[in-house]
Amino acid sequence: MNPVAPPSLGDRYRPLTIDRRTNAAGRAVLRARGEVVHGCDGILAEALARLPARTGRVELDMAGVTFMDTAGRQFLATLCDYGRRHVVPVSATNWHGQPRRILELIGLDTTDPLRPKDTEPPAPPPAPLPSAVALERAEQLHELREEIEHLRRAIASRPVIDQARGVLMATHACTSDEAWHILREASQLSNTKLHTVAAAITSGAESDGPPPPEDVRAALRRALARRGR
Repeated sequence: MNPVAPPSLGDRYRPLTIDRRTNAAGRAVLRARGEVVHGCDGILAEALARLPARTGRVELDMAGVTFMDTAGRQFLATLCDYGRRHVVPVSATNWHGQPRRILELIGLDTTDPLRPKDTEPPAPPPAPLPSAVALERAEQLHELREEIEHLRRAIASRPVIDQARGVLMATHACTSDEAWHILREASQLSNTKLHTVAAAITSGAESDGPPPPEDVRAALRRALARRGR
């Protein structure tokens, strides 16, 4: 029986399968089909462990692989490790589509990423590439953090805004809803943040508090005039 990767939660996921063929000369061909994702290195390790002891060469045919994420790095490392431990040549060929593009992005030989380079020193292992799912989750996390920060600011500024509404209601005999619109108009007319306008009104209402800045006072007068106050 050929080893099969565990089923995925995604509807379009194609589990990895690996077929084995060996000949009398000791050449083993492993044909991979499906998607190379997390955990598939174990599938390859199991297929390699079942090869005959007389195996003298292993060729991994990747023609049937349609998708590969950062797990491909460990997948190839598993094949390399088998070659070192058993002192046999190994190769991974027939790359195409998205897996081939991954090899191009990380600077590996798309003909055979395991082929040794005679004239160049070995390249350092490539850094893991973020998958599309990881990038999407990072963007969602960033948006969520921004939303939380906005909520924190709103919660922190709410008490002073409510106090400013109370000052306007007591001073100009307006309703709570009217006071809210006056604050908003004053903020827009003076090009000043709502929280700053509210803080200036609240501070100015205290016995020894400083009056609001002139631009805020002018904007308040205009906003009050529009409301007939």
